[in-house]
Amino acid sequence: MRLNGEVLSCNGGRAAEEESGENERELHSIVSVGISQPPKLVVGYALTSKKKKSFLQPKFVGLARNKGIFFIAIDVNKPLSDQGPFDVVLHKLSGKEWSEVIEDYRQKHPEVTVLDPPNSVKNLYNRQSMLQEVADLNLSDCHGKVGVPKQLIVTKDPSSIPNEVDKAGLKLPLVVKPLLVDGSAKSHELFLAYDQCSLSELEPPLVLQEFVNHGGVLFKVYIVGEAIKVVRRFSLPNITKRELEKLAGVFRFPRVSCAAASADDADLDPGVAELPQRPLLENLAGELRQRLGLRLFNVDMIREHGTKDVFYVIDINYFPGYGKMPNYEHIFTDFLLGLVQSKRKRIPATQASSESAISRKGSDLLSGDTAASDGTVL
Repeated sequence: MRLNGEVLSCNGGRAAEEESGENERELHSIVSVGISQPPKLVVGYALTSKKKKSFLQPKFVGLARNKGIFFIAIDVNKPLSDQGPFDVVLHKLSGKEWSEVIEDYRQKHPEVTVLDPPNSVKNLYNRQSMLQEVADLNLSDCHGKVGVPKQLIVTKDPSSIPNEVDKAGLKLPLVVKPLLVDGSAKSHELFLAYDQCSLSELEPPLVLQEFVNHGGVLFKVYIVGEAIKVVRRFSLPNITKRELEKLAGVFRFPRVSCAAASADDADLDPGVAELPQRPLLENLAGELRQRLGLRLFNVDMIREHGTKDVFYVIDINYFPGYGKMPNYEHIFTDFLLGLVQSKRKRIPATQASSESAISRKGSDLLSGDTAASDGTVL
């Protein structure tokens, strides 16, 4: 199965041979664990090779293994139900075919935790539905206010954009983003439109957002289950009225908020650098977890320049680049182990020990009957 022009490395060629050898070594590790102490958790993963490299880093995999967590690569060319058994399925592959596969598996295997349900994930593939939950939430309490920038969705006829912007009452400059998010580099392209005449040069479908001056700093809020981690990233600088009068056209900007643009150690104005208050973030994360039906996502927030507690959510991403999040190894392993504990609390201990994929995995590996050997084990 080809996904976003990239073939999973477990599908063939030299990479498959390398992973086969790696698989044998790791299977031996699981068997060794299974003799005296069964693995606590077996996680099947379906990721692009790029995502696998950034997420399953050696330090993380080693820490997880020491805690009894093993990662097994899912072969997308074989029936998912024939693989495993898994306690958790972790995935980030796009496409209707994969969504149908994982949703069917989720319905047939309610005992397996799928992170996250494809019907919930798809809401983040459209920037209109992505931010609608935040707009509906209209969060405001003693710790701050969270909303979304004023925006306009354009699906066709570029020549009508200037008129539509006028009718919507949007003020320049405008941030221009693709409407659909498909994991490609193009879907993360960012432009800034400074004058109305240039708007007709844009190529729909697009989202046009009012640019909010925010001191050039963005807050990336990572959510992993109940855990929240916030980091600062450099973003687009403030734009003055004088600059706006001099500038015209549509300019492309490099992708902001990457790890290389970390602002955590920068000498910043305290009013710009101060993180959103923890209770506000907990309230926002809790509401979005429930409304979106997701446990793995991040929120990009900005603070309106000159204010202390007025924030805007400008983007939400499913299963973001956790490898860029400080201490992600411990946060993620604790999250996975918490899934096991919560599952055991819902069923009697005797039933848990007999039905758990953990026990089945240990016995299957020792008997040589496991389907795990079809995929890479980490």
